[in-house]
Amino acid sequence: MPLDKLDPQLRQEIEALTQEGRAKAPERVIEGYVPPAGDRGPRYRLAGSDREYLRMNSNSYLSLSHRRELVEAADAAGHEFGVGPGAVRFIDGTFRQHVALEDRIARFTGRPAAKIFNSAYTSNLGLCITLTNKTTYWIGDQLNHNCIIRGMRIANVPRENKAIFAHNDMAELEKHLENVPDGITRVVVIFDGIFSMRGDVIPLDRVAELAAAHHDRFPDGVITVCDDSHGIGAFGKTGRGAEEHCGAKADVLVGTFGKAFGVNGGFIAGSEALVEAVRQMADTYIYTNPLSTADCAAAVAAIDLTDSDEGRALLEHLHARVAQFRKGIGELGIESIDGPHPVVPLLIRDTDTTRRYVRELYERGVLVVGLTFPVVPKGDETIRVQINAAHTAADIDELLGHLAEIRKG
Repeated sequence: MPLDKLDPQLRQEIEALTQEGRAKAPERVIEGYVPPAGDRGPRYRLAGSDREYLRMNSNSYLSLSHRRELVEAADAAGHEFGVGPGAVRFIDGTFRQHVALEDRIARFTGRPAAKIFNSAYTSNLGLCITLTNKTTYWIGDQLNHNCIIRGMRIANVPRENKAIFAHNDMAELEKHLENVPDGITRVVVIFDGIFSMRGDVIPLDRVAELAAAHHDRFPDGVITVCDDSHGIGAFGKTGRGAEEHCGAKADVLVGTFGKAFGVNGGFIAGSEALVEAVRQMADTYIYTNPLSTADCAAAVAAIDLTDSDEGRALLEHLHARVAQFRKGIGELGIESIDGPHPVVPLLIRDTDTTRRYVRELYERGVLVVGLTFPVVPKGDETIRVQINAAHTAADIDELLGHLAEIRKG
């Protein structure tokens, strides 16, 4: 048995994670979808349970994945070209749907060009590989997503060539820009647009001002990179995300089709030269099969829908439900972080209480995510609630009613 020596050690490491409180819970399996009916939004059935669940932990902010337009587009592309591309992009694995999606997301984000990936995670990895050389200096927000942190490691960015500023602290970002060491030719300031666990937004207008003030100091300038995976499609008056909300643009935009757009995949959008450099140098693009034509066709349909009167109506409904929920938790005296994004954190600030809330909500048919120590520091224990466009006013009232009863208990 080749793993007979390794397996016991792996089991010890898994047990250590469990003892530290960092192990993942067993994965629940969704085995049924119950469409909206009356004043009630969709529900989900889980393996091993007879209950129908209200899902308040989904990134599908616009609730597009069941839309007829997306399903039919995916079905038509799959029937025409099959369910897989059969090769990487460089070896005749590029289909017209890939090109169409790259053109559509470039136009939606207001960029000259875009390149699609299997995920936003691999998009960030590929971008870090592309932009890093021996004289690149990286500056990131303290709460950046794991894929940005991992991207710098994969790109072998040395410790002396990077700095971290406290979350959304523009004074500290300015200090880091002022103190970039000698010999640096290129500075990259990288950050999330919406921070996924908090629902707060980067002050992108201020970041852009600071970058512009230092741009001429470096031969390649100061480049701003925004990963707006939780913002694109779901945030701003027309779904253009953090950039629209802040009234400023990043030089490079990274995003996903797997959240508000309800499909799969990620993208990098920027100048034509940047996108061609990504195509030539990003390992996570070059050495793996691309998205299926079905994914691409569905994503184009999702962007078209978002970029329409109907899409803006969905956004208005989503924002109304967010406002309803925020008003309700305020009346209940539940602490949160202010903001209009569909991620609404409930700051419980105690591990046992957080776990009790999550457990009792589950027993009442509501799915949420709890973040407890040591995953977050003591005192920062949080329940993340995510509002989707398919949620109705009655759904939000139901959730608020459950929270009220749990608080009494």
